Amino acid sequence: MRTAHTVTQIRAAEAALMATLPEGTLMERAATGLAVACADYLGGTYGAGILIIAGSGDNGGDALYAGARLARRGARVDAILLDPARAHAGGLAALRDAGGQVVPEKSRADAVARADLVLDGIVGIGGKPGLRPAAAEVVALVERHGVPVVAVDVPSGIDVDTGETPEPHVRATVTVTFGTHKIGLLVDPGATAAGAVHLVDIGLSPYLPEPALSALQAEDVAERLPAPERTSQKYSRGVLGVMAGSTQYTGAAVLAVGGALAGPAGMVRYVGPEQPANFVRARWPEVVVGEGRVQAWVVGSGLGTEPHRAEDVSRVLGSGLPVLVDADGLRHVLGRLEGQVLLTPHEGELARMLDVEREEVATHRLRSAREAARRWNATVLLKGATTLVVTPEGEARVNTTGTPWVGTAGSGDVLSGICGSLLAAGLSPLDAGSVGSYLHGMAGVLASRGGPIAAEDIARTVPEAYRRIRAVAT
Repeated sequence: MRTAHTVTQIRAAEAALMATLPEGTLMERAATGLAVACADYLGGTYGAGILIIAGSGDNGGDALYAGARLARRGARVDAILLDPARAHAGGLAALRDAGGQVVPEKSRADAVARADLVLDGIVGIGGKPGLRPAAAEVVALVERHGVPVVAVDVPSGIDVDTGETPEPHVRATVTVTFGTHKIGLLVDPGATAAGAVHLVDIGLSPYLPEPALSALQAEDVAERLPAPERTSQKYSRGVLGVMAGSTQYTGAAVLAVGGALAGPAGMVRYVGPEQPANFVRARWPEVVVGEGRVQAWVVGSGLGTEPHRAEDVSRVLGSGLPVLVDADGLRHVLGRLEGQVLLTPHEGELARMLDVEREEVATHRLRSAREAARRWNATVLLKGATTLVVTPEGEARVNTTGTPWVGTAGSGDVLSGICGSLLAAGLSPLDAGSVGSYLHGMAGVLASRGGPIAAEDIARTVPEAYRRIRAVAT
């Protein structure tokens, strides 16, 4: 499992580790890992032009020490010191001893223009969000010339504990982070600013507490995936009820049911108006249409805005069974909920629920999801490029699988069906949401192969994703 910690947690762990080591050991480990990652990215160091943008703290020191190692391996290394009087003395001396040069202020633009790679050592986890004017000016030069950036620990300027990205901030191609992941590297919009994230082990793990955020990996998903036993039959594997679709949105019913059938439940019942029911029968003949006993419900996809559908949502929520509420069903979630409930809004739907502008949710994704989970006493799955799943108690997971091609009409309906099938098979809302998101994202990658897909392609590919993940555990 990929885990992330808060700045406070990391600082305490670093202090505990440093008390057992000679002075400077942690910085040496970080600089070595950073230099190796830069060399790997470049495909070699000899003759490469590397530019360090160094602030006054230890983050700048990491970058300068790494620059010294790269210079000794044949790279041309220049350094822009944003505060020369407060530059890390040991790192700067090491860089100069290795042949690195400090760039005069008047030559900064030329240094950026000739660089093959920029190391962002402006601020680390102790920095405040945003950049000071001098740093922002240099970063703007880097962006203008399109030079790839390797961020040291975190992209400078992001909020490390939330992933929020007030302007200006660094947009990295790669982020080399140390000891543990930071929340802002896994949660958007910070995750987008971080680019590809490479974790360097510096020995911090034994001193870290329980993580503040986690991301399931294939092995973790495999452990949680339900699998039938020899004596299993359709009822024991779980029966999911799907209440979706309307005269206006017939396709939502078909797609939600398709997602449900792709999951582990043994049977799906569809309950809805006659017209979408006919489409469901035609597309999925194995589905039972009509009321009956179920182990969990999915409600909301394509319900439309007719007032009487509120009764459907209320009835399902009052059933005492695990329930997933999606899309139009979220309009009818009015008070504090009881039992196992998973709410699956996108940013616009969550904004409506919280009575804020969509930009507020997009900017403060983790905070918004946590607020909604507390307010409704339900697990909240906030869809997006990095989907968040948050419990009322504050436990949070992020899903990092997927492709931009998954952002297509009906994709959310398929996701609701997948997660609902996992609920019916016995998973908790947290596991159903995080495992379902992982499957959905992986299926999207497999289906797209780098090209456009439709929502039904995702549903059709979920069994392949399921098989590949289960193969990890065997």
